[in-house]
Amino acid sequence: MAASKPPSPAISPPSLSFPRATFAKLSPHPFLLAHLQPPTPPSANTTPPHRPNGRLPTQFRPPNLHTGSLTHASGSSVVRLGDTAVVCGIRAEILPASNVGCAYTCGGSDDDTEIQALGLLVPNVELSTGCSPAHLPGQPPSPLAQTLAARLQSLLYATNLIGADELRIMYVSPPADDAGEGGGAEEVKAWWTLYIDILFISLDGNPFDAAWASLLLALKDTRLPLAYWDPDLACVLCDDLVANAKRLRMRRWPVASTFAVYSAQERGSVGGDGAGKWILADPDAFEEGLCRESVTVVVDCEEAEGGGVKTRIVRLEKRGGGSAGKAEIKEVVEMATERWRVWRDVLKGNA
Repeated sequence: MAASKPPSPAISPPSLSFPRATFAKLSPHPFLLAHLQPPTPPSANTTPPHRPNGRLPTQFRPPNLHTGSLTHASGSSVVRLGDTAVVCGIRAEILPASNVGCAYTCGGSDDDTEIQALGLLVPNVELSTGCSPAHLPGQPPSPLAQTLAARLQSLLYATNLIGADELRIMYVSPPADDAGEGGGAEEVKAWWTLYIDILFISLDGNPFDAAWASLLLALKDTRLPLAYWDPDLACVLCDDLVANAKRLRMRRWPVASTFAVYSAQERGSVGGDGAGKWILADPDAFEEGLCRESVTVVVDCEEAEGGGVKTRIVRLEKRGGGSAGKAEIKEVVEMATERWRVWRDVLKGNA
């Protein structure tokens, strides 16, 4: 009698679930919606709405920063927001008045239009190869880099961070006679031109906030040599002593906060936004690709009595979509004010 065969082990059916990374690539919109929209009806184990990166919709990425990283720059900074990392270096050069083509005299007033007219603040943005999969080697400057540079320059001029007197190199003529009479007139002989180079070494969403923060910190770190006009040589000379160098005086500290508006209605589908929408603070690259609309708020707050702050909106930019109304704008301004508090504490700790 033949021996019976042992029973074959039971074969479990293949799993129909995907890993998180695969689900996010195959169906990115439902993947994000599944995190933000709790099940109906809610159960006792329902987690609050959160994002795939673990943050709440209103939660920003904590800033990490360092200043003075570049030895051969007048000022520098490194800012990291999550996986977005940017380096900013400032190079100061002298612009002689003879190259401008017109004479300037100083009457004691601070002409803010002088900086813009002479182009004394020149930001440049570069998205380095490898900062994200979208930037390949050998490519010309991307539209994103050009747009960021234009937005940064516009905001620099609008906020008047630095007074024109900080960049002027003055000369006071000596007395005309032995009695000490005559002369004493102030004349602008040159200006400092600040070339602000911003390099992204890693880009995971929200490039403008990171670039603006690095610019602010690099300006705060900038030291300019003591420059003076030598009438005998008819040129501007600089003192070699580092102790005589001066720091730039910053007038204010406006902070930029960007928000993305995510709608449960997929992009390109028929229908309105009645299914729900969420405001995502400090969006990463995955969230930016799924949101139709973004809002950037730049606030410059002042500390008030009793521990409060007085909010002043410097700039408000809204791009794409049309679902963010007055209520949403009010909400993002309040969150931007709280973000200003965070940066205030960070800057004090870095002082």
